[in-house]
Amino acid sequence: MDKAEEVPRVEKPADDKGIASSALIDKIQSLGQTNVPQLPKDSNIHCLNIIGQIEGHMQLPPQNKTTKYEHVIPQLVAIEQNPAIEGLLVILNTVGGDVEAGLAISEMISTLSKPTVSIVLGGGHSIGVPIATSCDYSFIAESATMTIHPIRLTGLVIGVPQSFEYLDKMQDRVVNFVVKHSSIDEETFKDLMFARGNLARDIGTNVIGEDAVRTGLINEVGGIGSAIAKLNELIKAGKEEEGTPIQ
Repeated sequence: MDKAEEVPRVEKPADDKGIASSALIDKIQSLGQTNVPQLPKDSNIHCLNIIGQIEGHMQLPPQNKTTKYEHVIPQLVAIEQNPAIEGLLVILNTVGGDVEAGLAISEMISTLSKPTVSIVLGGGHSIGVPIATSCDYSFIAESATMTIHPIRLTGLVIGVPQSFEYLDKMQDRVVNFVVKHSSIDEETFKDLMFARGNLARDIGTNVIGEDAVRTGLINEVGGIGSAIAKLNELIKAGKEEEGTPIQ
């Protein structure tokens, strides 16, 4: 008896309903909702999120919520080169992280040719402070907080004078950057950094909302609406200065 010939199986192409259903399920699983508002396609503002811990040269455990600086830097280059993007909004809710990675992001934001506005929501701690001050104008939510403390090292430290000199110089880099890009003076910032008794079992200062503005660290207390309005104002002022027609 001859062996029955195998009939080739033809894959049925997925219909539009199947694709839509799959996309809907993905949204529900990842975001818990069916309809996610999107930025308009013709928006001239790019939103950059600095969330969780800033990851630098060392990879953090997978359960940590991180912002990887090797992902942020190409975005900043693309923002500078894209003529359709006229302004950058930086949203921070970070505990800090790698000092050099944070400073690299801060330097790139501060040297963009386009208007930039930052807003601290929740927290902008540690190396998040230079990132918040790197923009042309900065906001902080009334309930948001920023922790200012000396640089710390984890892991093996070689106990020689050069190690402490390096740590001191790195700390000076942070202090100089913040002083240069905000209204706070060096003495006040160092007083906040080395204050004792404000944090349990630690040194440093926790400033909240109005306190950050009062010291000159942040420009204004406000929310997302104020931040976008200010960014549009800076974009408009830049166009008027260049003589570019305002659309």
